[in-house]
Amino acid sequence: MHPAWVSPFSYAAFSGQGFLAALFAASGDETRTAFAPGSALWSSLVEAQTDYQTQYVALWHGALSRSQGRKIAPVIEPEQGDRRFNGAAWRDNPYFDFLKQNYLLQSRALHRFVDALDIDEAVRQRLRFCARQLTDALSPTNFVATNPDALNVAAMTQGESLLRGMQNLHADLARGKLSITDEAAFAVGVNLATTPGSVIYENDVMQLIQYASITDSVRARPLVIVPPCINKYYVLDLSPHNSFVRYAVEQGNTVFMISWRNIEADGRHLTWDDYIERGVLKAIEIARAVREADEVNTLGYCVGGTMLGTALTVLAARGEQHVGSATLVATMLDFSDTGEIGMFVDEATVSGFEAALAQGGVRAGRDLAAVFAAVRGNDVIWPYVVNNYLLGKAPAAFDILYWNEDYADLPGPWYCWYLRHTYLENNLRQPNAVAVCGQPLDLGRVTIPGYVLATREDHIVPWQTAYRSMQLLDGEHRFVLAASGHVAGILNPPAQNRRSYWSSDTVHEAPDAWFAAATEHVGSWWIDWDAWLARHAGGSVPAPERVGSAQYGAIEDAPGRYVKQRAH
Repeated sequence: MHPAWVSPFSYAAFSGQGFLAALFAASGDETRTAFAPGSALWSSLVEAQTDYQTQYVALWHGALSRSQGRKIAPVIEPEQGDRRFNGAAWRDNPYFDFLKQNYLLQSRALHRFVDALDIDEAVRQRLRFCARQLTDALSPTNFVATNPDALNVAAMTQGESLLRGMQNLHADLARGKLSITDEAAFAVGVNLATTPGSVIYENDVMQLIQYASITDSVRARPLVIVPPCINKYYVLDLSPHNSFVRYAVEQGNTVFMISWRNIEADGRHLTWDDYIERGVLKAIEIARAVREADEVNTLGYCVGGTMLGTALTVLAARGEQHVGSATLVATMLDFSDTGEIGMFVDEATVSGFEAALAQGGVRAGRDLAAVFAAVRGNDVIWPYVVNNYLLGKAPAAFDILYWNEDYADLPGPWYCWYLRHTYLENNLRQPNAVAVCGQPLDLGRVTIPGYVLATREDHIVPWQTAYRSMQLLDGEHRFVLAASGHVAGILNPPAQNRRSYWSSDTVHEAPDAWFAAATEHVGSWWIDWDAWLARHAGGSVPAPERVGSAQYGAIEDAPGRYVKQRAH
């Protein structure tokens, strides 16, 4: 067997310099100049190549030994959590085992080379990302000829699976995106976002939903939820069995939910200030009025939490004490470490968006979804390429994935403000560095109790970054870390008794020190949060007989029109 046949990746990354030249083409003239024979960068390449070749020889020796019936330990194994090579053929078949190990060796050598470079960290992050995109794409699992499952299914179906795969590919090309779930299986308001309630207010920014109470008494302070506006709010009200909204209502909360509008041309002028004043602050005002409450409890998720934090700072600057507590779920207020998402944001990029959108325009949600998907290619891209095109299967029905595809378009001015003042300049953590709604922002003036929830495997909001909110806000706070990722870690209903979470009554300066002292609990963080929220409920009162009030009557049944509008 010629080594070049072993994998589509083969020797290209190490015996040739074409890939590295392309990799450095995106990293600037200084780096390209430094990459020359005799330089430190060249030495790093030679070291990585030598290590690879040593391991490669060991791999061939092991393959020859296996051919003689001897049992040999693998030279390299997939990383924990890598499900691409779970099939028995990747372990038991010598040919496919060789393909797998050769691919893993080459991938590891390339990543080690990038890590060894003496270059600016921002450049290194881009190189890591590019290297991972390449190695993920060229995995032998992604090609019919080197995927044992695809070959087996093709043989069993006499090629029918490959024909179906081509038909699936043709259909996805026609619709312009990869199918990751059976979209025909879901409809918002039918089997998604079904918790009973009514829209009681709307403007050009949002609709406000009040959910119907199902308990005889309710907590005196209503709960106002601020969801992200990049996707739709119903991530928190998916199917009845995993609806966070339904759970909150069952615990005796009068829940108000913001449903952000999907922006079209007539909303292209809307700003960050509009979303704070006529979105978050308006929702708080209406919830207080409808329930005749002095204060409300609040919850913000992802960028909704960033907007909630901004709104709380505006209220503090105005001297208005209308909020009794704040829950921040997978939220960044300090953007000093934003993970791989941050590498897409630099001065040139932001200035380009500002030139195109800051005075009025629409930022397509589809483009943002593509960025998020690229960061997790082995979870949200390549498994579906294999399933749809190589195996010829139809994607399964999965409510979270349906929601993930139901992104929203955003107003250009809002988007430009968000990029510059959070990801690029990190102004929210600097007292008085920026003003919103006419008020200089100082998160230190927010003194209400807080519950800060992060997820351990979050690729959008690193949990260590979410932890830093504890150091920016004043007052008593509780930090809880849930297992899993940005969405799955949030949607963890108690009835399923899945996953776990970590908590500690002690606050540490460093997040890793907090984790070392934290206790793991099996089950849902929802129970811990509800016990905390109950202490800030303001007592109990009789449940309202109907939603709304004389001033804010029901406009239409939940989930309302806004959430059903699809992005173009």
